[in-house]
Amino acid sequence: MKMRIDVVTIFPEFFGVLDVSLLGKAREAALVETHVHDLRDYAAFKADGSPDVHRTVDDAPFGGGAGMVMKADVWGKAIDDVLRPSGVLVIPSPAGVPFTQALAADLAEASQLVFACGRYEGIDARVAQHYADAGYRVIEASLGDYVLNGGEVAAFAMIEAITRLIPGFMGNAQSIVEESHSDGLLEYPSYTRPAQWRGLEVPDVLLSGHHARIAQWRRDQQLERTRERRPDLLPPDATVAD
Repeated sequence: MKMRIDVVTIFPEFFGVLDVSLLGKAREAALVETHVHDLRDYAAFKADGSPDVHRTVDDAPFGGGAGMVMKADVWGKAIDDVLRPSGVLVIPSPAGVPFTQALAADLAEASQLVFACGRYEGIDARVAQHYADAGYRVIEASLGDYVLNGGEVAAFAMIEAITRLIPGFMGNAQSIVEESHSDGLLEYPSYTRPAQWRGLEVPDVLLSGHHARIAQWRRDQQLERTRERRPDLLPPDATVAD
């Protein structure tokens, strides 16, 4: 099944990056279909039907406060135009749920994803509410506990994380199974030739040819790395072999 991805943004030129690397090859192989839409194309007219030569996409927030909020009527026109009945609306937002590998795997099964890239103080909250009330799956998702200038960077990160899980996308499917977060833990360290480099040596076990010992060493490394860097991910009963 081909996945269709639609991105709505005021900076469509940002998404020229969709043409490069494995994602570009996936598009050529018809695994993924991508469409980028300029939000300002839907702002040619004001809510009263009169022309808007400025193609305005934002306005001052009700209740006061700093910054501007992106207009619900403009976003509604754009999303109505691109969102299919089976599509999922994804809104990158620092106030969203954490974007995880599990969520990426879930979204990789969708037939269409529409990414709404907000700017300024975000998109009028009624947009997410309206499409959720209409029966669409709506996900507001955050890459982490920090704020970006807009949703474009986050959207592309999510697109890459999701599409690489589509069957046929990766040349070696096993690489997905063995990487960080695939089993809830961080990935083990990897090495290649030369065996000695600037006084540092590859661990002897990796040169032993003993597959069971190598597998156990890698598992132990995953647990140690996760305990050191992301203890929140570590299972309570996890132990490292002697």
